[in-house]
Amino acid sequence: MKIPDTSKARLLIVGDVMLDRYWFGDVSRISPEAPVPVAKIERTEDRPGGAANVARNCAALGARTGLLSVVGADEPGQALARLLSNSGVDASLHEDAKLNTTVKLRVVARQQQLIRIDFENAPDHEVLRTKLAEFAQRVVDCDAVILSDYGKGGLTHITEMIRLARAAGKPVLVDPKGDDYVRYVGATVVTPNRAELREVVGRWRDEAELTEKAQRLRRDLGLEALLLTRSEEGMTLFSDAGESHESARAREVFDVSGAGDTVIATLAVMLASGLALPEAMKIANRAAGIVVGKLGTAVCSLEELQAS
Repeated sequence: MKIPDTSKARLLIVGDVMLDRYWFGDVSRISPEAPVPVAKIERTEDRPGGAANVARNCAALGARTGLLSVVGADEPGQALARLLSNSGVDASLHEDAKLNTTVKLRVVARQQQLIRIDFENAPDHEVLRTKLAEFAQRVVDCDAVILSDYGKGGLTHITEMIRLARAAGKPVLVDPKGDDYVRYVGATVVTPNRAELREVVGRWRDEAELTEKAQRLRRDLGLEALLLTRSEEGMTLFSDAGESHESARAREVFDVSGAGDTVIATLAVMLASGLALPEAMKIANRAAGIVVGKLGTAVCSLEELQAS
């Protein structure tokens, strides 16, 4: 399938940002203090995570990308702003002095993750109210909106954001979290993975029951579509037209972290570039197959997508 011209697509991403910090090293002995490996760190790397990774993926696909979020008045927040600027993302990061920017620190040795350490707390609601006002101003100038919910408190006003975006005639794509999907009523597409969907609708015995549960949830929430990402099983799109399935395309699965970010980013960029949902899903599936072959949170570039 031919990739459309993405250079005129304008995306607005709102949600929980975080800094993915990697410490790479080697392990050659066990600590004499406790039965744990000793990692000798040889290099470190910072990458945008959460909604910031979604924005970075949109920019890598050639779209004009804006991001709204909240960070702490701290070094990780400054690092995130710098990384996003270098990625070509127009980021408006409101600083909250009471907030610690979310950091996920991963120690990696011999291509294996030894441990992940998380630093986080919830944002102040006054800062979030300011973000809602900026959202109302910026939504009129975009072609599609992504609301990336990582359950960190950055989308307290998500229901109002969906209402504002839909009133402005913009498609809204939501990467969901938790079991309260009523918050996402009226969105265009919601993109849960298998575990996230099970949390809301319960388990399913077979494909028929999955279809029945997914379609009922979609109708209850007033969604145009629900895109279920299924890891090694690919992805399935549920809509009024029924369901359509794309098999996984990964040649080698190295790391699935951040793959959902790539899927929703690619889907939104393709919709904003004029493709219909089924065609956009096919390209999003191709992008996911590329990004899971990379270590850690990563992006699929326009060039990689075209070459595939």
